[in-house]
Amino acid sequence: AGDGMIHAVRIQDGKALWYRNRYIRSTRVSETLGEPRAPGPRYERGDTVNTNVISHAGKILALIEAGGFPVEVDPLLGTKAYTNLDGTLQLGGFTAHPHPDPDTGELHAICYNGGNLEFIRHVVVGSDGKVRRELKIPLPDGPMIHDCALTERFVMVFDMPVTFSMDAVEAGLPVPYVWNVDHPARVGLLPREGSADEIIWCAVDPAFVFHPCNAYDLPDGRAVVDVAVHHKLFSEDTAEPGGSKVTFERWTCDPKAKTVDRQVIDSVPQEFPRYDERLTGKPYRYAYTVTLDEGRDPPFHGVIAHDLETGERKVHDFGERCIPGEFVFVPRSPDADENDGWMMGYVLDVSRNHTDFVLLDARDVSADPVAVVPLPQLVPLGFHGNWIPAEAV
Repeated sequence: AGDGMIHAVRIQDGKALWYRNRYIRSTRVSETLGEPRAPGPRYERGDTVNTNVISHAGKILALIEAGGFPVEVDPLLGTKAYTNLDGTLQLGGFTAHPHPDPDTGELHAICYNGGNLEFIRHVVVGSDGKVRRELKIPLPDGPMIHDCALTERFVMVFDMPVTFSMDAVEAGLPVPYVWNVDHPARVGLLPREGSADEIIWCAVDPAFVFHPCNAYDLPDGRAVVDVAVHHKLFSEDTAEPGGSKVTFERWTCDPKAKTVDRQVIDSVPQEFPRYDERLTGKPYRYAYTVTLDEGRDPPFHGVIAHDLETGERKVHDFGERCIPGEFVFVPRSPDADENDGWMMGYVLDVSRNHTDFVLLDARDVSADPVAVVPLPQLVPLGFHGNWIPAEAV
């Protein structure tokens, strides 16, 4: 719920040139710093933006879910303006997790407005940075839909039993959502250009998904998605994310039977799944996650590389009291093979009160790091990050 701070390391010619961080200039931050209010429109739910940062249509955009507008920042992380994408985002805010289609250059997103108990939206942002599709999808109870997944045929909608609660609002909880036993869990298969009436809803056992990995279609018409599955969240016994069992699973959705088959890929708790995004919506072989071992303090301590074809897994454990954030895959070159590249992310060493920027060889994450860049200051724990090539902005 706090204000967002973006962190960046600039890499060029095999060297880390600088580290930098900047707060997003929300109204609260601007007032605290005695600065003029940042320009641009705000959505009615406020202007905190603190979850993800991407590049699209030549811009760097900071993102949040549940009703906030994106914020455009410059390459040195200064806030330029809040944006409703040139006035084309009309029915609400955006999401923290849009997915780029590597074939079209468009962004696909499932967006919800916190507290809206009537509908969510499928939003498509063109390669020009403007919304070309904003479809209302009626949905009861106001579910939290943190992310979505994309196949060549469908956008996957995760309608899970974590829903908006006015009681939680009145109790002053920072995240006003609860585990709702009366809200059925299901995965919606929305044809990319289809209407809300064309969604195929596939029932699944109650669970919650913050972050899917990749998804793709099978020749027989079914659709596959790999997901980090929280078995229960925001209930009295699992009040916070990370308070429940988490497994990495493959969900196969059958649009004819309207069911979801769940197979456990790895029962070791893990989150923040990533993959080679050049293969978004297509069959793929390698997935990367961050371990979430609740028997250790801190719980995040390593990176796992999964070979989904052979079942082999390789692990890089950063050691006691070291906390990795989300690790991102970057291919070695635009035409490199899948898995030929680097995993990169921040690692906080609690014992030294110090943060490193670390690069691992994706082909063998268990090996010593390719590079460790000691940062000049502590980087607080965060959520998501991405690699942005200089030519993209």
